[in-house]
Amino acid sequence: MPVQNILLLGDPRLYEVSQPVSQGELASLKVAVQDLHDTMMDFRQQYGAGRAIAAPQIGVMKRLVYMHINAPVVFINPVIDQHSEEMMTLWDDCMSFPDLLVKVQRHRRCRITFRDMAWTEQSMWLENDLSELLQHECDHLDGILAVSRALDAHSFALRSQKSLLSA
Repeated sequence: MPVQNILLLGDPRLYEVSQPVSQGELASLKVAVQDLHDTMMDFRQQYGAGRAIAAPQIGVMKRLVYMHINAPVVFINPVIDQHSEEMMTLWDDCMSFPDLLVKVQRHRRCRITFRDMAWTEQSMWLENDLSELLQHECDHLDGILAVSRALDAHSFALRSQKSLLSA
């Protein structure tokens, strides 16, 4: 499948709430999942980053997230239904603004419930970087970008400054 253009900061579609996926749409999702995979792998090759991507980032306004760390995982209609009170502060990055880092707070642990490609309900507990990652991707499904979660006006930096930053 072809690599898709990633919507960039400022594109109004990134601020839209995505629509739920219905079971009847599963067959048509295969193309979107392949596009998400190819687009993320292309981004990873260019930037050396990219562990997950939300469908709205390529203009598919569905509640769909693709993650590939050690193996691919597809999250259909994901919901973070539990999270720790303990928070962590970190510099977040995003494929939609690849040269920008944003200091945000996220829950250290969370549980995500979702459907897989067989329409089976799944849930998994995530912590630390995976918890942050899936919170970030679920925000995309709700039209929320990391720039909207910045701690303050001083919570922005260029990726080239990363070695100078502390959490």
